[in-house]
Amino acid sequence: MSDARLSAQLPHTLNATDFPTLGQKYQGKVRDTYLKGDRLVLITTDRLSAFDHVLTTLPFKGDLLNTLAHFWFQKTAHVVKNHVIDMPDPCVIVGRQAQAFKVEFVVRGYLTGSLWRDYEAGRDPYGLSLPPGMKKDQKFDRPLLTPSTKAPIGQHDEPLTDAAVLERGLLSARDWTRSKEAALGLFAEGQKQTSAQGMLLVDTKYEFGLVGEELVVIDEMHTPDCSRFWISEGSAERFARGEPQQMLDKENLRQWLIAERGFSGQGTPPAIPDEVRVMLADKYLAAFERITGTTFPLVVGDVRARVQKNLRAAKLI
Repeated sequence: MSDARLSAQLPHTLNATDFPTLGQKYQGKVRDTYLKGDRLVLITTDRLSAFDHVLTTLPFKGDLLNTLAHFWFQKTAHVVKNHVIDMPDPCVIVGRQAQAFKVEFVVRGYLTGSLWRDYEAGRDPYGLSLPPGMKKDQKFDRPLLTPSTKAPIGQHDEPLTDAAVLERGLLSARDWTRSKEAALGLFAEGQKQTSAQGMLLVDTKYEFGLVGEELVVIDEMHTPDCSRFWISEGSAERFARGEPQQMLDKENLRQWLIAERGFSGQGTPPAIPDEVRVMLADKYLAAFERITGTTFPLVVGDVRARVQKNLRAAKLI
């Protein structure tokens, strides 16, 4: 049963922000990013996207995602540096501006999600040459990198092969090599730490950029929005029986959209009922608390007013 405060927060979710004094605004699917000089202020809203469409909002989503990303940035700084300077509010990160690469780095430890759908249909968009006879949710011998383009809102990311990244000049050979190494290193660290908390980091997405010549990880990391998490207990048995895994991530919504609404990105997205919004927020909350080993303080109320107050206190507006 979900926490009643999740339902109580539904009328107060943060759909958009408007703080012109923070700088020039760029609105992504989930984050509103403000640029002033070489400083970025990233506000993680409660917007929820799936299949490259912004669909609705989730209670406390911005707070949970941003605070969890900040937790991971701190935990992985020894693997690769990040863009974080400060976190003045649960859903706000102040960061260094990086020259962002035009590639998303998806690392996969298991054959699931879109990669399974490709495999089942006989497609190999990443040039992986996976062996025949693999099963859904099967673990790879070693994690695989499946890069994609970063498409504008409303357009689909395009899968890339290693060769295509270099042929198109999306990254230099040096930046491609060290970004791949960083992505795999971050994934290994994430798997190690989630495993200790009774969870499996199944796959995830990273974004990198340069601050001068320094490679940094940006955006978010190891959250239920950009990663798949399964509950470890009983996972092997579920796989052996061909049963679905217990998921604590956005895949719950994707599966609901496919099964209940026949939607996988084409046409007009359906409305998301409140009970589905609360269900997914509950999964995000469970993921946060399992990963961090802490209880998240759910305070019902006006998120925008709180953000404004904390930005003022930090002398950012």
